Amino acid sequence: MDWRSRIVVDPKTLVSRPVIRGTRISVEFVMDLLAAGRSHEQVLESYPHITEQDIRACLAYAAELLRESARRSSPVPISGEPLSRTILRDRGQH
Repeated sequence: MDWRSRIVVDPKTLVSRPVIRGTRISVEFVMDLLAAGRSHEQVLESYPHITEQDIRACLAYAAELLRESARRSSPVPISGEPLSRTILRDRGQH
């Protein structure tokens, strides 16, 4: 899926957050809905002006961001410390 035709970033819309073209629905919002357990069908019922292809574009956009981030550096958890150190600490192996 090529998300580029459906996901846009406009400085005038949601402070330059990526949104579904023609809406103020951000990729982040759609991902939050899906992560909370909403099905594609539930999202579409709640937001009838978006399509299944829009949801898939949000997923493709997020996947590409993760791939690019992984290429640039190792993941960093919210705590700010490297993921490997966080895992070792959580296992009591620091």
